[in-house]
Amino acid sequence: MPLTIIRNDITKMQVDAIVNTANPRPVVGGGVDRAIHRAAGPELLAARRKIGDIAAGAAFITPGYGLPSKSVIHTVGPVWRGGSHRERELLAACYENSLALAEAHDCHSVAFPLISAGIFGCPADIAIATAVQAIRDFLQQHECEMDVYLVVFDRESFQLSGRLFDDVKSYLDEHYVEEHLEKEYRGDDRRRRLQELMPSAQPCDERLMESPCILPSKSPTAEQKLSQKRSLDDWLEAMDDTFSESLLRLIDAKGRKDPEVYKRANVDRKLFSKIRNNPEYQPSKRTALAFAVALELNLDETRDFIARAGYALSHSNKLDIIVEYFIVHQEYDIFTINETAAARLLNLSHGKRPHDPLLSVQ
Repeated sequence: MPLTIIRNDITKMQVDAIVNTANPRPVVGGGVDRAIHRAAGPELLAARRKIGDIAAGAAFITPGYGLPSKSVIHTVGPVWRGGSHRERELLAACYENSLALAEAHDCHSVAFPLISAGIFGCPADIAIATAVQAIRDFLQQHECEMDVYLVVFDRESFQLSGRLFDDVKSYLDEHYVEEHLEKEYRGDDRRRRLQELMPSAQPCDERLMESPCILPSKSPTAEQKLSQKRSLDDWLEAMDDTFSESLLRLIDAKGRKDPEVYKRANVDRKLFSKIRNNPEYQPSKRTALAFAVALELNLDETRDFIARAGYALSHSNKLDIIVEYFIVHQEYDIFTINETAAARLLNLSHGKRPHDPLLSVQ
């Protein structure tokens, strides 16, 4: 995936480059800066001193030394002073300049901390929104193949604004089908409901209750008789477009270009090439939904589109309902949806990071 938000220790990320929230002067600061220098060893500070002072928003690169990553990109975030001193602009520049430097040094994977969100005082919601926007804009504007990780350490950074979080929670509460409802159709209750639906029917033998009851069939209609005579080849010839064929047709119909769509879906070019070159390609459900979001399909179009891959939206699946919420409200930003899913499912799992809650997982 081109952009993934994760909780981790950035010094342990096995990527081509990690980004350090450096001190403006060539000394070791606190927080992420100190942790990275401690893990890399004294050689990193020696390399940092050769760079000299770094202005806010600028970026420089050094080797990674003792780190799992081969390189460290040093950037200086702005100190938050209320938001009226170009803080957002400078913060975005940190990400843009770091990514441009990574691209120039042939880095295919980069991990960022949440810049300026620590001792520099930037509110977490502004820090993460600025980071996601800047990274998204860079990936959409450049042809580079790069996986970008936004590494956050605390749970708070996953939380959204109160309004959006509450809106999604209300939608979930309204549409979520509790799994225990299935129990109503088991055992004695199942027999009772069958009797209510078909009062004249004789009860099935107790030994057969675990198997479906076979009801008398009506005589086939003329249309059914004709249908039965059709060969398998006839049925196959009438088959709908596959997911791949539907995707390419929709891209053309909406006047979009391939890179625009797969980047908006947060899908890399290699995966998109597999889908394009193989009409029978079977995507994951999350990848299918990501393309539906990228194409800005409405709810009915989304249902039809993912059905081509054999999937359906389910009100017993919270991620499906979150995606449905954004489609209904015509909000098609994949990163906002991913952020919402991460925060909402994290809350539902009592602080434990849910397994792969995001869209466009391959």
